[in-house]
Amino acid sequence: MTETKTHSPERRVAAAAIANLRQDLFQNVFDYRPLGPLGTDGPVIRRLPKPLHKGAVWFPHAVVGMVALISLLEGVFAANTYSPFGIATLITAFLPAGTLLMTLVRPVLAFWVSIVSTPVVAIVGDGDWPWQPSAFACHLGVLVVVAARTRPRTAAWMWLITLLVGSFLGNMGPGFSNTAPMAVTSAFALLLVAMVQVRREAQHEVTVQRTVTAVERDRRTLLEERTTIARELHDVVAHHMSVVAIQAEAAPYRVENPPPELEQAFVTIRENAVAALTELRRVLGVVRAEDYEAPDAPQPTLAEIDRLLDNVRETGLETEKTVTGAVRVLPQGVELSAYRIVQEALSNTLRHAPGATAKVEIGYVLGGLGVRIVNGPARGLVKPSPGAGHGITGMRERVAMLNGEMTAGATGDGGYEVAVFLPVPAEQERAEAGEGA
Repeated sequence: MTETKTHSPERRVAAAAIANLRQDLFQNVFDYRPLGPLGTDGPVIRRLPKPLHKGAVWFPHAVVGMVALISLLEGVFAANTYSPFGIATLITAFLPAGTLLMTLVRPVLAFWVSIVSTPVVAIVGDGDWPWQPSAFACHLGVLVVVAARTRPRTAAWMWLITLLVGSFLGNMGPGFSNTAPMAVTSAFALLLVAMVQVRREAQHEVTVQRTVTAVERDRRTLLEERTTIARELHDVVAHHMSVVAIQAEAAPYRVENPPPELEQAFVTIRENAVAALTELRRVLGVVRAEDYEAPDAPQPTLAEIDRLLDNVRETGLETEKTVTGAVRVLPQGVELSAYRIVQEALSNTLRHAPGATAKVEIGYVLGGLGVRIVNGPARGLVKPSPGAGHGITGMRERVAMLNGEMTAGATGDGGYEVAVFLPVPAEQERAEAGEGA
């Protein structure tokens, strides 16, 4: 029997902290990670004139280079005050500046080089202990750049290591130690960087959640629209299947002395029609809501477009209808979809373009039906209602169901246009005409 060792909470916390330290500052120390340019869609850069965008994206690199250059000049000047240009100048001036520039390509390595070079620069130089002015500025810059390129947890580790190294060297120094000013200054700088990072991550999370919510909302709207279409198609198909069943039952009585084979054929047709109708109702029950009630009136067709236009005119929307081609009876599914598309397009005009006028064009052409709804720009004092484009989604779903084509977009004068073509095969039109007869 094996014994399970349980560790104290303090030991688990310490182990986790050591693991985090190893991951942040000891793993992949020599990784080559060049700092890329900023994005042009940032809140500051996108407000600048476009000619300045190419240069503005390199702003962080310019700041790091400028700080390194100023520190280099200050280190050279300070070194030459007590000795001619030589090895001391290279160490006290060029080493801190080069370490700061290293943060642009190898950030974690730059931090360790800055920590290791701190006592070297302090011993070789002749100034503040343990950070001379140039080394002070460069090490602070290293902390800020590395923290901005990693995570807040890494910033906390770097500040703690800096405090430990500074305290150790301060106790060994000849006089006053500037470890306390370094600790306070770097703490404020790293805290500011951490706050910016946390805010950026929170904004990213909000953007991701909004995107996911929008996708889910569009998906739910699409499913609801498909459910509505399924209900409407049920009424259309159920009507046709009922007509087939009734005609199959009545057909033998219209023929004098029909042969048994013919009677049996009509019986089979009627049984198949009734079975198909029963199966259709069963399948529709899966997608139908519990509180859904089937409409008492038949589904609308293009013959009722005038009534629809009269209704929208009463709300203040001026509409004009144009019909071209030879008007004929089309399959009920096509007429229903065309009616719903016109209805939704006019509803969108009322919501998003108050005070505008609308034109409805219906074209009966060879092989199908063309529908075009165009509205002008919004006029008046009423503000347009916000929308997510779900009406357009429903239109596209209806058009795709009938293998049609649809375009929708803004017009040159600020209005909106929806153009749809619904194909109707010739044999389908003949079948519809025969059934109507």
